Amino acid sequence: MDAVNTQFKWQEATGEAKYIADRRYEGVLEGRFYRSSCPRGIIKSVEIPSLPTGYHLFGADDVPGQNTLPIVEIDWPAFAEKEVRYVGQTIFLLVGPDPKIVEQLLQKINVEYTPQTPAYTIPQSKYAIDGPIHGHDNLFDSHVLNKGDIVDGFSKAVTIIEESCDTGYQEHIYLETQGVVGYPEGGKVVIEGSMQCPWYVHHCMAVVLGHDKVRAIQCTTGGAFGGKEDYPDVLAGPLAVAVEKLQKPIRIILERSEDIAFTSKRHPASFQYRTGLDANGKIVAMDINIDINCGAYLSLSGIVLQRSITTATNVYDIPNVRVNGRAWATNTVPTGAFRGFGSPQTCFGIETHLNHVAKKIGHDPAQFKQRHFLTTDSTSLTGGAIFGDLVLDKMMTRIEELSSYRRKVDQYSHHAKNSEKCKGIGMAVFQHGCGFAGDLEDVLVNAKVTIIKQSNNQVHILASNTDMGQGLSLTFRKIVAENLQCPISMVFLDTPDTEKVPDSGPTVASRSIVIVGYLLEKAAKKLRAAWADSEHIEINETYRKPDYHIWDQQNYQGNAYQVVSYGVNVVEVEVDMVTGQTEIIAAYGVFDIGKAIDEQVFKGQIDGGMVQALGYGSCEKMELTDEGIFAQRTMADYVIPTALDVPTIESDLVDNPYPYGPSGAKGGGELTHNGAAAAYAAAVEHAINRPFSSIPVTDEKVFAALKGAEQQ
Repeated sequence: MDAVNTQFKWQEATGEAKYIADRRYEGVLEGRFYRSSCPRGIIKSVEIPSLPTGYHLFGADDVPGQNTLPIVEIDWPAFAEKEVRYVGQTIFLLVGPDPKIVEQLLQKINVEYTPQTPAYTIPQSKYAIDGPIHGHDNLFDSHVLNKGDIVDGFSKAVTIIEESCDTGYQEHIYLETQGVVGYPEGGKVVIEGSMQCPWYVHHCMAVVLGHDKVRAIQCTTGGAFGGKEDYPDVLAGPLAVAVEKLQKPIRIILERSEDIAFTSKRHPASFQYRTGLDANGKIVAMDINIDINCGAYLSLSGIVLQRSITTATNVYDIPNVRVNGRAWATNTVPTGAFRGFGSPQTCFGIETHLNHVAKKIGHDPAQFKQRHFLTTDSTSLTGGAIFGDLVLDKMMTRIEELSSYRRKVDQYSHHAKNSEKCKGIGMAVFQHGCGFAGDLEDVLVNAKVTIIKQSNNQVHILASNTDMGQGLSLTFRKIVAENLQCPISMVFLDTPDTEKVPDSGPTVASRSIVIVGYLLEKAAKKLRAAWADSEHIEINETYRKPDYHIWDQQNYQGNAYQVVSYGVNVVEVEVDMVTGQTEIIAAYGVFDIGKAIDEQVFKGQIDGGMVQALGYGSCEKMELTDEGIFAQRTMADYVIPTALDVPTIESDLVDNPYPYGPSGAKGGGELTHNGAAAAYAAAVEHAINRPFSSIPVTDEKVFAALKGAEQQ
């Protein structure tokens, strides 16, 4: 039985780990995609060169099952057949022994298109020139959520403030690019690769091939951040067709420029706020419009939109709210999962807007926000009761102790106007619902785990959740070992292989610890009670949602998530008032994740998540050209923070144990990305006294704002 035991040997850190590109397969062929060069059009004709012996081309006509990638909805074809919707869409897969010859042959394929007018942005999608890309109005999904009475709320307002906020694309830049290898074994098509969700890949192969004689195995994965949730299906569908036909091993490893150009990204989002305040400066009503750019196919956008809608008011108790959310089809790379899954966009929008509202009415932003915090007695945006204790005020006290936020706000507000460099400090408060939205954990996922005690007393964990660098191979084993009261060296986490492990759901949505870890805790307790030396014992556990968790999917009412984690970030910056160059001089975070399974592991999540969010807020710019491709396609022009750009991060945890999590733990991996971008933008605003309503707040934007102020 294959197993992973990382107590003494950290293979990733030492360089001993074998990623998919490092593995050797005898007689392996190389696969390369022929991709669309047209952003939107009808395929008019195809010219294919004569292929040498040993080289093979696969397309839509070769699919034995359904020519579709079953990512939530059945709309994204494995191979484009009649139309193309974005530059980079897969039309063919070319396979052969020599990658150089494969590349030469790809250049000889010629596809002619009848082009149609593409839509790259949400406004262009609304115009739908040359007809809609999808449906009759380019809307993949839409929903309206109401709390209270929005009309009555605005009737009580004496001040109404309106504002728009926007966020852009973000690229994952995982350490390891996308890669998979497929081969025949035991009458099955097997795909190994860098992936988050082996059972997703298993299901995709089964649909494309038309049978379930398939198997997916996760290899050592060098980072994912959501980018290897949906996109491995895009590789696996065509690859499975080729492997079944040739009965030979085939490898597809993307080059970094190809990965950046064509894989999924974070959704660009646009927020429009209309906020009403009473005579005491209290928010009485808020009307919110949310639009997200989904790209050419739905993929995971409907679920991202649901999270955006249900968390639109963040940690704030607003009595009367209307949220109108829409997911738009465009002719760009389909946008998909990215750490936070819509929450970083939503957090930036609401935190920035409330900062601006507070300033316009002469209030301190932090105090203004704290006046509006949800409490344990509040009703959530979706009408659900708050389960457990909210400790937001306690977290505010702790972040003040760490950062001296209020003292520095006053200190930096009084810098000399002619200073060459000015400091600023900003704060963001945020949350993240753990697990899938609504009741999907119960009605759709229904996670299962197995723990096996072998006759030699070794204990094996069987679950489909994957370690992508976040430490799951340690924390799962720690949960089981502590509940068995045995050494962790006796506990092994088996390789996520769909032939061996049950479907415990995907490694997404901050669900691994709070959902699957809790199942492992319950299974371990049962195993301890049944323990008998030298006997083989197997314990199975299946998810059952807590009784308090009630959700109405049709009306978006109830507990939007099983449990919610919370955070506060503070960021300090220093801005060169001549050049606009901004340096991050300090960053702080306080988090409520229930009780950490391993504080050292979660410290890594904090540091990594905040750095990734600081890049999102400051420098990670992706722009589409008029041809529908990203201008930034290499790591030379897509800029991410380096170790030299980020200071030491000071952080702390506030214990608030959750009774339905292992040892009281909640989820937290995505939470750590949600707030720092908003805090960074607020800090730059504070330093230069100019507002920003979109991210990234690049040095060029800061320079332009300073020049605009100078001219005024």
